[in-house]
Amino acid sequence: MGLLSRLFTPKSMQSVPMHGWMRAFGVSFQDFAPRANQDNIHSFFAVFACVSKIAHDISKLPLLTKVKQKDIWVEKAVAEYLIRPNPYQTVQQFFECWLSSKLLNGNAYIYKQRDIKGSVNALYVLNADLVQPMIDETGAVWYQVGGDKLANIPYTALFAAEDIIHDRWNCFYHPLVGLPPIMACNIAAGNGLAIQESSRHFFSNRALPSGILTAPGHIDREKAQALAQAWNDAYSNGKIGKTAVLGDGMSYQQLTVNAVDSQLIEQLRLSAEIVCSAFHMPAFLIGFGSLPAGMKVSDLNELYYSGCLQSLIEAIEALLSNELGEARAEFDLHSLIRMDAQSQMQVIADGVKASVLTINEARSKQGLPAVAGGDTPYMQQQNYSLAALAKRDAQNNPFDPKEAA
Repeated sequence: MGLLSRLFTPKSMQSVPMHGWMRAFGVSFQDFAPRANQDNIHSFFAVFACVSKIAHDISKLPLLTKVKQKDIWVEKAVAEYLIRPNPYQTVQQFFECWLSSKLLNGNAYIYKQRDIKGSVNALYVLNADLVQPMIDETGAVWYQVGGDKLANIPYTALFAAEDIIHDRWNCFYHPLVGLPPIMACNIAAGNGLAIQESSRHFFSNRALPSGILTAPGHIDREKAQALAQAWNDAYSNGKIGKTAVLGDGMSYQQLTVNAVDSQLIEQLRLSAEIVCSAFHMPAFLIGFGSLPAGMKVSDLNELYYSGCLQSLIEAIEALLSNELGEARAEFDLHSLIRMDAQSQMQVIADGVKASVLTINEARSKQGLPAVAGGDTPYMQQQNYSLAALAKRDAQNNPFDPKEAA
């Protein structure tokens, strides 16, 4: 929609906030889905590792644009705003920010800045907390965006759906509200943080557990407090190596459960594996779990791509292709799914033998220059009918081309 449509927007709007199925402000504003906003959960190492690795692995892929010519998709020049999305981000930083927003919030909002002709000239990843999807009485989708100086939006404004790329997933409660994987692993991540915090306190006391002093007989309150104070002053806060002398049958009993009894390592591993499960991330990629037996590097990469990255990659490709007309955006996966040298050469050799690749196409994949006669597919001619062979062998000199003619 144009400038006039943005100025004279419909008055009756229904918002789509993210705080549960409760009405807010009482009139035409309705919430549709819960949203996790516990920022400390993001600091759990498994959550951080999953988000960081997924965002880095996808953002490092080169982005190509292709157009169909004679039933074949061929590369074309990439639009300028896909080479440098905005003045302060490279294309790798842009996609990393895009994916981080989607993974942590369930939604990624990208503002398409247009020039005076209406063509897109810049892309900005918006703060998901400042964006509010809204629906007017005709069913059209709008986006209320809070002021964001980095995106050249000085004050709160309303944008049509065509000006916002809304990448979302896990839309369980409303088609315009995505949910982050953290909602499924919130308890596990919190448990992992509690385990790490407990370990920090334990080792800050030189790995010495808490305990209790017991006496066989009755002691009054003043004497008990004096004994506890004297013990704490002498043997806590790093004061170790001293000799304790206990009398009157008094003894010291350990009170804190140690790491072995509490199965701390197993619980921490379980928390990390639950987080990986929510993000569809193979646990061995972030240092937990064991490598699947009998799988090559290429097989592990394919497992990672098909199980974790493919849906995220294809969602970005589809959303960017909407602005490219007859062309389409496509990530180059060769830098992600890299085979070992032997497997790579075998695939290329099989392609040449099957006449799928020309010799020069195979050489270009290895960074080698073209050779004369290498632009045509070759195929061996090795199957002849028995009748043709008998006719050939009946000649005096079957291999004389003149006699064969």
